[in-house]
Amino acid sequence: MATRNVAILMFDDVEVLDFAGPFEVFSVTSELSKGDRPFAVSTVAEHPGAVNARNGLSVNPDCTISDCPPPDILIVPGGQGTRKLIDNSAVINWIKDCARTAELVLSVCTGSLLLAKAGLLEGLEATTHHQALDLLKKLAPNTTIIENQRFVDNGKIITSGGIAAGIDMSLHVVGKLLGTAQAEQTAEHMEYKIGNG
Repeated sequence: MATRNVAILMFDDVEVLDFAGPFEVFSVTSELSKGDRPFAVSTVAEHPGAVNARNGLSVNPDCTISDCPPPDILIVPGGQGTRKLIDNSAVINWIKDCARTAELVLSVCTGSLLLAKAGLLEGLEATTHHQALDLLKKLAPNTTIIENQRFVDNGKIITSGGIAAGIDMSLHVVGKLLGTAQAEQTAEHMEYKIGNG
């Protein structure tokens, strides 16, 4: 089995669990895997240097959008920092470029706003943090907004609700790609209950 490159976008004021939850799921799955590692997880920022995540956590991304290995799975987390990135053409264009070749594009929380800005949610169903549903509707008028669901799977594009819902979505993706048993093994190791309700 070929190792899939998982790229997690990082930016100032990113919500910590939005990126750390999926990072943990894909990393733990690889750690528990017998044989080849199914995922190689990288954190990616627009510029080199530390990113100041929500509540002051300093994180050092692995690479930048200019030197990141092409992702098989792109994860766009949320947080207050997404509001500034909506108008950042370099980041939005990078998301668009990655989406052309990626197997899957995932968003957590208000990361869906960036997918909307990149035009990736046109004609699809999507969700986001419950406090950002109206904002997503404005940015994506041709998207069916789903409330009260942990994640929405359109095939290639998968969006999740707020913060902890990114863990549910990531476990779902592990199950989708590697089988239910692998997802259950990861969830058990993390002491996390799988679900979409």
